[in-house]
Amino acid sequence: MAQAMRPNSATSLFATDGKPHPLQDGLLAVTLVLGLTALITAMFHSLHLLSSWAGLVGIVTGAYGQYISETTRERFGLILGLGASAIGFFLGMAHGGLFGGL
Repeated sequence: MAQAMRPNSATSLFATDGKPHPLQDGLLAVTLVLGLTALITAMFHSLHLLSSWAGLVGIVTGAYGQYISETTRERFGLILGLGASAIGFFLGMAHGGLFGGL
């Protein structure tokens, strides 16, 4: 007879699998910081170099983090960081681009 499965109500949607993931957590933190930096600096026209480069690096680190992520918590944070990085990157490109509008 099959054993009855009981839902584990003690865990949430963002619970980890109980194992350490230092590389994935590091990429998550870097992506969130770069995304926030790109998004905030994109609000200022003169900081387009910082916003576009931070956004581009944030997109790359977030994409690699998504590729190697193992838990829902990591993927959720990476999507937030990727979105902020992309918005900051595109606004930075609209304000002058990666190389100062050369």
